[in-house]
Amino acid sequence: MSDDRDVDANRLAAEALSRNDPTGWFERLYAQAANGEATVPWDRDRPNALLVDWAERRQPEGTGRRALVVGCGLGQDAEYVAGLGFRTTAFDVSPTAVRGARERFPESAVDYAVADLLEPPVEWFDAFDLVVESITVQSMPLSVRADAIVNVSGMVAHGGGLLVIADIREEGEKVDGPPWPLARSELDSFAVRGLRATRIEQMPRPDDPNALRWRAEFDWDDS
Repeated sequence: MSDDRDVDANRLAAEALSRNDPTGWFERLYAQAANGEATVPWDRDRPNALLVDWAERRQPEGTGRRALVVGCGLGQDAEYVAGLGFRTTAFDVSPTAVRGARERFPESAVDYAVADLLEPPVEWFDAFDLVVESITVQSMPLSVRADAIVNVSGMVAHGGGLLVIADIREEGEKVDGPPWPLARSELDSFAVRGLRATRIEQMPRPDDPNALRWRAEFDWDDS
């Protein structure tokens, strides 16, 4: 297993992109990690600290409302959102990741599903009161970025909200991913279909206080 948590993801992503397959590397990474042959760099034993801090500050009311967690991986964020009272759906393009989440949380109330953000189920559009997108879009290359962003925003129900957490890239900055962090213009592009940005923050990364991440909230604008 690599000592560098990013090496395995970078290698598999490069191989997949050379085949014009922007999402196929996720399954290979999770499958190899399940066999002890790779490391999933974003797998942690706790939910994203910026998500937890947001929930503690905002105190969202989840009872009777639906939430969607995008690119759920092994389920830590999804379980946290469900613990807030939301009826939670969480998905990942990797069947191995979804199976791992179900095994990790066998008593979970979360509805874990295998789905592709680039082609999500049509019944998910306009369906969720809260959508949480944490570092998933940034793991997808720029060639599919716009489609991924539109689909994330499209799953927010009328009157609902969206939380986006992502690393920061300067406008025009070239990066060798993954990840391919979000520029401010890309972050702003989540504000479609009636959504508007209500708070955009640059927050210290939980694993590196000297680095910053976007934390952005989008709510429905009925004006």
